[in-house]
Amino acid sequence: MRPAAERVLGKHPLGILFAAPYAVFLAAVFAYPLGLAVWISFHDYFFAAPGAQVDRPFVGLANYTAVLGDPDVQQSFANVAEFLVINVPLTVILSLVLATALNSVTRFRTFLRVSYYVPYVTASVALVAVWLFLFGKDGMVNSILGPLAPDPSWLVNSGLAMPVIALFVTWKQLGFSILLYLAALQNVSKDLYESAAVDGAGKVKSFWNVTVPGVRSATTLVVILATITGANLFTEPYLLTNGGGPDGASASPVFVMYQKGIEQGHPDTAAAIGVVLVILVLLISLTSRKLLERD
Repeated sequence: MRPAAERVLGKHPLGILFAAPYAVFLAAVFAYPLGLAVWISFHDYFFAAPGAQVDRPFVGLANYTAVLGDPDVQQSFANVAEFLVINVPLTVILSLVLATALNSVTRFRTFLRVSYYVPYVTASVALVAVWLFLFGKDGMVNSILGPLAPDPSWLVNSGLAMPVIALFVTWKQLGFSILLYLAALQNVSKDLYESAAVDGAGKVKSFWNVTVPGVRSATTLVVILATITGANLFTEPYLLTNGGGPDGASASPVFVMYQKGIEQGHPDTAAAIGVVLVILVLLISLTSRKLLERD
């Protein structure tokens, strides 16, 4: 029978020692705030002066009922759903196609890879200025389109604001997704491509029958990361549309959380929105994994 210490710590207790700092970090930065948010969402919680003893009674599902019946919250979730419908497929398709092309390039490979990755590591505030220059009322895109330019313009148009934001985030995040696919492509055996070529498959058929199945695990990761990015959308609509405009057409759940929790002083309602958002992201991520990783 194994000693009690070995049953608790395993055969290699030194591994626990090495993992302990990160485990503490996860508990302090993620687990504790999430647990506190869940607790706040079930109470009549409000900000008070440090050290003040105030009563915060348990209210059950009252905050969730208020959140689910709030038109602003409903619209924000509809907005982020529109964002995901545009952003996730575009991110997967463009990053996979570009990664496949970059994987076969021999000249200027490093330059091209860095070019795609630069927007990802550049601060959103700096990139927003470029996007405003392109899609502003008097921007370059409208100047090129001339009489075909939309009226109202892109970022003040309730039907176009969120699609433009989705395109912006897709362009900004594309570099990281390309890197994930480039790493996955290194594990796809060249023998498979040679076998496909012997069977008469061209580049398109090889792409669909060899590349796409070979990087399926990377596709799952890209989809999940894109979903999480959409769920955390805040900076882009805040800067591009002056805070979720026009008329809340680009407001995200995180932005509504900020409004209700910080600006309006209702952290209990904001916490309920956050919990609902976490549950939805988990469900979408699990569904994506089930659909994409069938094996």
